[in-house]
Amino acid sequence: PANPVMALMIGAMIIQGIVPGPNVAIEQPALFWGIIASMWIGNLMLIILNLPLIGLWVKLLTIPYYVLFPIIMAFCSIGVYSVNTNIYDLYAVAFFGFLGYLLTKLRCEPAPLLLGFVLGPLLEENLRRAMILARGDPTTFVTRPISAGLLFIALAVLVIVFLPAVKKKREEVFVEEN
Repeated sequence: PANPVMALMIGAMIIQGIVPGPNVAIEQPALFWGIIASMWIGNLMLIILNLPLIGLWVKLLTIPYYVLFPIIMAFCSIGVYSVNTNIYDLYAVAFFGFLGYLLTKLRCEPAPLLLGFVLGPLLEENLRRAMILARGDPTTFVTRPISAGLLFIALAVLVIVFLPAVKKKREEVFVEEN
């Protein structure tokens, strides 16, 4: 996926049992054209609604965070509870909200986590296939030249990223300017 939004859309499609890729337009044309039509309609509605309401959106920016946060949390809780009327859903949202807050405080990027969520099941499925083809022998990944080469490249990239000189240079590059 090119960005986190695309990864989220792919994840939603996988959860619904839709295999993302170029075959979606062929296998499920109604879904494909429905998504395109909904994007056009959504953008049109945004233009129609947002142009006259620009003043209201500007006034919303003046509401203090300590007032806005509980209102947003209440609406999120009502929405989550109304889907299944299950209190466990609220606990799950609270847990993942706290986890997200903790990851934000630890300066962890959400995009790799999202990519792992989306690509993890695909990776696991293909690993299972490879293990079945290799009759359960994991050495097949290091004895074949292509897979051994790819594993070596991945390991080399990991080692290079964690070298102190490279890590220091990366921190200098990713410093936000005020």
